[in-house]
Amino acid sequence: MADTYKPGLGDFMETLQYHHSKLWFAGKNENWKLADFEIHELMETVEDIETFHAGRKDIEMINMIKPALDSVNNAIAQQNTDVFESSFSFLTNTCNQCHQATGYEFNRVKTPETSPFSNQDFRPIE
Repeated sequence: MADTYKPGLGDFMETLQYHHSKLWFAGKNENWKLADFEIHELMETVEDIETFHAGRKDIEMINMIKPALDSVNNAIAQQNTDVFESSFSFLTNTCNQCHQATGYEFNRVKTPETSPFSNQDFRPIE
């Protein structure tokens, strides 16, 4: 249907940024169940980008993020904070490399310092 809503690439990128931040705070708090949820939300969003924006030249670069996502996913499976931090850094750097390669170098991602989600407790349930 021609009038069906199709999210713009910016909408998807905001979703990635949202889950990137939540992933960081989940992992730092060793809430591995939440971290697992967030990494899979990131993976699903990348799949959605590939589906809804296939054919765009800048989207051809999106595959470069998959090894970084897999690295974080493996760190979560290990429940290892040090490996998680290293893998998260790899993910963040890969986002920035993709932005550079596609002409969006002005959009730099970094490790969050404070959570914008004051209504969420990132600690695991004891």
